Amino acid sequence: MQLLKHMRPWRGLTWISWRRLLTQSCTGSENLELTNDVKHRIEGHWREQLSGGQFNPQESADKYYVLSMFPYPSGNLHMGHVRVYTIADSVARFQRMCGKNVFQPMGWDSFGLPAENAANQRGVEPASWTEQNIEQMRNQLKRLGCSFDWNHEVSTCSPQYYKWTQHLFLMLHRHGLAYQNEALVNWDPVDKTVLADEQVDANGCSWRSGAKVEKKLLRQWFIRTSAYAKQLLDGLEDPTLRDWRDIINLQRHWIGECDGHAFNLLTSASGLLRVWTAHPEHLKDPHAFLVLRSQHHLSQLEDASTLSVENPFASTTMPVVFGDDVAFPSKCDVYLAAPSFRSEDKELWESYGLAFCSNGQDEAALNPGNWELLRKEVLQAAIRLNIGGYRVSSKLQDWLISRQRYWGTPIPIVHCGKCGAVPVPEEQLPITLPPKNSPKEAFLCDCPKCGNPNARRETDTMDTFVDSSWYYLRYLDAQNKEHIFDPQLTKRFMPVDLYIGGKEHAVLHLYYARFMNHFLHNCGLSPTSEPFSRLLVQGMVMGRSFRVKGSGRYVPESEVEVINAKKNQAVLKETKEPVVMTWEKMSKSKLNGVEPSDMFDEYGTDTTRLIILADVAPTSHRNWSSATFPGILNWQKRLWLTLQEFQEAREDSSLPELDASSEEFLAEDAKLFDARNFYVKGATFNYRHAHQLSVAISKMQGLTNSLRRTPKHVLRQGKQFERALAAQIIMLAPMAPHFASELWSKFVAIPGRLNPASQELQWSEDVLAQRWPDIDAVYNLDLSIKVNGFENCVIKVQRNHLDKVSHSDALDIAFNTESVTSYLIDKKIRTTNFVLYPGIEAILNIYVDKVQKKQKPASSDDAEALPRA
Repeated sequence: MQLLKHMRPWRGLTWISWRRLLTQSCTGSENLELTNDVKHRIEGHWREQLSGGQFNPQESADKYYVLSMFPYPSGNLHMGHVRVYTIADSVARFQRMCGKNVFQPMGWDSFGLPAENAANQRGVEPASWTEQNIEQMRNQLKRLGCSFDWNHEVSTCSPQYYKWTQHLFLMLHRHGLAYQNEALVNWDPVDKTVLADEQVDANGCSWRSGAKVEKKLLRQWFIRTSAYAKQLLDGLEDPTLRDWRDIINLQRHWIGECDGHAFNLLTSASGLLRVWTAHPEHLKDPHAFLVLRSQHHLSQLEDASTLSVENPFASTTMPVVFGDDVAFPSKCDVYLAAPSFRSEDKELWESYGLAFCSNGQDEAALNPGNWELLRKEVLQAAIRLNIGGYRVSSKLQDWLISRQRYWGTPIPIVHCGKCGAVPVPEEQLPITLPPKNSPKEAFLCDCPKCGNPNARRETDTMDTFVDSSWYYLRYLDAQNKEHIFDPQLTKRFMPVDLYIGGKEHAVLHLYYARFMNHFLHNCGLSPTSEPFSRLLVQGMVMGRSFRVKGSGRYVPESEVEVINAKKNQAVLKETKEPVVMTWEKMSKSKLNGVEPSDMFDEYGTDTTRLIILADVAPTSHRNWSSATFPGILNWQKRLWLTLQEFQEAREDSSLPELDASSEEFLAEDAKLFDARNFYVKGATFNYRHAHQLSVAISKMQGLTNSLRRTPKHVLRQGKQFERALAAQIIMLAPMAPHFASELWSKFVAIPGRLNPASQELQWSEDVLAQRWPDIDAVYNLDLSIKVNGFENCVIKVQRNHLDKVSHSDALDIAFNTESVTSYLIDKKIRTTNFVLYPGIEAILNIYVDKVQKKQKPASSDDAEALPRA
């Protein structure tokens, strides 16, 4: 491909921008049928030229950061990957064609148990296994035609990446947000590691291995996410969040109502105990004590009967008792009893016959008039002592990040017999993984604080959710060796404009990523507290599965005879046993998966992309069935034929020249003018605003129908046909870049251009360098006026006027429209809002109070008809 290089200075540096000049078609003027071989030929010709992004980190104007959740490198793409990355790439290519400086990076969530287990089974090192898988999946993504910015690629298992994950841990540690504590943890007996509460399902089983989870008492590392609970809850009201829909509720439910405060208090067993209370002032009670559930892990201690907890707010030691007869806060197993504040707690105190250690504080100071002051004193002291005091729900726990596995980010802590847990100095990062199965001596080191040569490195590694909690920031400055990233880059390009991924990550990953960005925002490293502006939560790709009724055994489709597909009736071919047919998430174990490479080989990459996008919205589940393929296959063939017929009409000298000013010709031209604008408007709205890419395909297919109906003489001499066909190919390009590039190259090579000087088409450049088709200034668009959500009327307004209409202008138009005024004549307007989609439509919503119908007084006849008492 020919490239034109432009050199521009920026702050003493020089950067290069590339403009894609016209590339020759690989099929030329050949009159070929669009077979699979021709598709593969087209894709082979264009693949290398379309695989990269064109992000310019120095140009922050019109930035657009589109991010898809990075994959775990299992070695092969599955159809879920194909869907999410095709959606992301289509949006990215569309935004580039709209003039945006698009950043679309890709990387690998490459630490974790699956890679370690797979490597163990094969007798290889996890690093080599993972790197091999990354290489394979990178090639598959390039074959998919995605325009990722590979210069910004990251891999979480690379020391160049996890050095900064360790740096982030040390930042949290310095701020008192990373701490170690003994805790009863969830132990996966199969994977032999700790699981966070969030990784245990409702049946008490591991989210990954499926094993029944056991409880085990271990000393673990935690991140104090509860310190940000209220901030994270309030952040869900941030007006920059768009299309979060039910994800807002999932996040809100996870965090809970922040109606109390949690404190981490030191026990006589040298551990920390989380105490939650809605009344922090109760900690000022010199007679306060704690009730723990009888099954609490501390009840297993030998000296549990003498267990106590320090209360620095009253300068006392609180006794601990075990029992189940108190009103524990929701999801809590600790109850703070304050006899000086509550009569029921005083009765409880007497029933346990407790002896107290008081400092002689005047109990008169605990009268209700001082409660607010006492509350402030407790909270201020807690923050100063770094033992909590933050607003949080009773159920939300801190984030347990310790994992007893090899393949993860090493925790940068040294344990010294004299100094305790000592952070590794920054200049020693990264602390790299030792060879697998290293002896214990390999973890010996000098204490960074006192030089003790018998100190020991922390052997736990971090939960992989830590790695993925900040990767969207590192992408922007992936090669920086001196800093975690340049804050000037994050200031220019954060937040992420569109984040695309599965709903299964809508709670944990989003919660941890939001926490980390809030923390970095407070540190001045991220410009906004919320990292992701707009969410697109894509549905799963479902395959039809077949299970033998009774045994539940999954069988392949080839062994099944379908009796009635609509009623899901089928039997085994050999035994005639009944088979249950259902749609389930694609899985190898369910024998209902489809290999993307098989789709690429049989139908081509672009056809696969179009099929995965068609028929259903990105947010809905996609039932994968070959019965849906013909619609896309036929559409591609019709586009191919349209271009061939256009070429034939232009090159056919035997056709007579017609009067382009005749009524018949002008009528056909006008139809194409309307069709172009109507379908460009619809496709643009669904690309840019609704992200309903399946509807955008429907709109483009509608334009194809209009083009196919055009008489041959209009093909030859119609300017609007030429414009409409150009718009058709350009709008197809984000979804099917190879096919559209070939169509465009053939289109611009056809002689007899009727719009040679048009500013809307760059005849000498490839299709992906074209500007997105725009709506003509004189085309009439819709101003919809709705009352209480119901459409009252639609007013046609020329595009050049509608784009300038303000809220007050729309109200003036509405109140001068008879259908609106006649409906509102007896109603009270509560509020109005106005939404303008430039170049597409405008909507004015009027909300009125519903008129209460007055009940008619009962007539004498009605009264007589009433039943007698």
